[in-house]
Amino acid sequence: MARWPRASATGIGSLPGLDIVDAVKLVADELPDLPYLPELPNRGIGADMIGRSAAVLIDMPVELYVSRWQIASRPGKDLRRALDLWDRDLDALTEQFAGYAGPLKLQIAGPWTLAASLQLPIGGALLRDHGAVRDLAVSLAEGMRLHVADVRRRVPGAEILLQVDEPSLPAAMAGQIKTESGLGTLRVVTADRASETLRTLIEAVGAPVILHCCAADPPIEIAVRSGAAAIAVDLSLVKDLDPLGEAIEAGLDVIAGVAPTTGPPKPAAKLAEEVEQVWRHLGFPKAMLPERVAVAPTCGLAGATPSAAKAITISCREAAQRLSDD
Repeated sequence: MARWPRASATGIGSLPGLDIVDAVKLVADELPDLPYLPELPNRGIGADMIGRSAAVLIDMPVELYVSRWQIASRPGKDLRRALDLWDRDLDALTEQFAGYAGPLKLQIAGPWTLAASLQLPIGGALLRDHGAVRDLAVSLAEGMRLHVADVRRRVPGAEILLQVDEPSLPAAMAGQIKTESGLGTLRVVTADRASETLRTLIEAVGAPVILHCCAADPPIEIAVRSGAAAIAVDLSLVKDLDPLGEAIEAGLDVIAGVAPTTGPPKPAAKLAEEVEQVWRHLGFPKAMLPERVAVAPTCGLAGATPSAAKAITISCREAAQRLSDD
């Protein structure tokens, strides 16, 4: 089943700037085949990935304490600010995408990244408490189910795709998440626990899920085991291509991160060449490439200038078209 139109390009999530209306318009104009709801972390508290994602949790309020998000006893001003930013973003999306029909990508931090980043009220990462992680996964799944349903009401023609961002999952599985003192590490998250927890979310949200990880050695096999529909990775960080090929054979589509987020934008021809090189190595028919792969930046673009972010976005779109034309 095609998750997006042939020769699509998209973004990973974040953009520079403070104006959500301008950001949504940029996405709608430049990425018409696979648009997404952009994130603007430069707006501050509640716009960052962890605060923004934690704001959708059900019955698990959060607050900012000593520059870190932690579980709170009751909703407060930090959570209200994060929810207000969500409302503004969704209003901008509703207006710009009125009458739109086609795929529309949303992004949220996954349960393992939230568990590694959120603090317990008594201190320490929530990741250290297995029961708390289970509660978090259930809460996030319900929150995202409601969020997806809300976007469907706002944009009735949208075919929602949910990108679950898990940059901390490889470190959690390698036992590299530090304790609060910094002198030790938390216990290893096994592949079974990682995939089972993600499956809880994937089965609940009511939309195809793209598992995204821009860290080195992304856990591609976890995406397959958890029931994800697609994976999004920085191709330069995938050292072993065999799991990627196995995932494609299993039916997962790929968002290929190839456009660097810093420095001068790479020409579209160079981006297309890098994707084609990986595809040739995997040995799949060339005709499948534009059907199964979308082109994207390697990660979010919040650190780029507005002009660079636009140029990178356009380069991705042109690279995707080249893959179709070749």
